[in-house]
Amino acid sequence: MDNRKFLTAEEVAERYRGTISLGTLRNWRAKRIGPAYVKVGKAVLYPIEELETWDQKNTVACRASKRSSMDGRE
Repeated sequence: MDNRKFLTAEEVAERYRGTISLGTLRNWRAKRIGPAYVKVGKAVLYPIEELETWDQKNTVACRASKRSSMDGRE
């Protein structure tokens, strides 16, 4: 089990399979949007707990299709 509490920007980009680039993270930090981060000197670290909270805030809940529930097929 991995007990790291923080990820670097590179690790965050990897966590989201490259859909969020390092440049996007940099822009978000400048605009104060996106996941919360901690800055220690020049190091930018993202608390894993904050990333999980950010994931929850950005979760899109889908409802079941009316068609599949009406005709009994999936």
